Amino acid sequence: MIEVTHNTKIPTLSAVLSAHLSKISLKVSFPKSLRKQYALGVAVFFAASTANASYVKLAKKAGLSHKTMTEIIKKVVKYESTTGSYQTKNHKSGAYGRYQIMPRTASAYADKLHIPKSQWKTPKNQDRIFKAILSDNIQSLKRNGIKISAFSIYGTHQQGAGGFNAIMKNKKLSKQLERNLRHNLPKKLSRTSKSKLKKTWMTYWKKKFS
Repeated sequence: MIEVTHNTKIPTLSAVLSAHLSKISLKVSFPKSLRKQYALGVAVFFAASTANASYVKLAKKAGLSHKTMTEIIKKVVKYESTTGSYQTKNHKSGAYGRYQIMPRTASAYADKLHIPKSQWKTPKNQDRIFKAILSDNIQSLKRNGIKISAFSIYGTHQQGAGGFNAIMKNKKLSKQLERNLRHNLPKKLSRTSKSKLKKTWMTYWKKKFS
């Protein structure tokens, strides 16, 4: 009971609640089966948030707005891993993760970024490697005088900077590049004659990234 006099300050309801709540500690307990899932979800959330912020510098380097760059990255992820999962595996090509990075490329960039090779598949490190690849690809496009766009950014990611440059400069197709172009077209289009293959590939992906 509170004795009230003319000098008594009656506490507000919010003050009373705050005083009591400050003494209460909440402990959320997860079953063991869900802890790993929860930890992975938190890691993915923070990795994605960090990666999104890092695109500001890359957008500036490419001469694009941050919004445009973010939309391009979303499209890249959509066509590479569909769901954006960091555990996506391509059993045929060996590509792995959210951005479908080839193991050899991942290994080279892991060395470059001082990432232990055994840890390159973590969400945070996949984002770091992808950002470094994207930065190098943008630099390659600028060096070769190729317009930076959604199509050219994805084209360099899919075919590699050298492969994309060969396509755009209409250089003779190597067997490897021809195989890569056919592999990245729908079954019907993949049977296009070699003489029309580059144009067919460009038309198809330009439409996807228009």
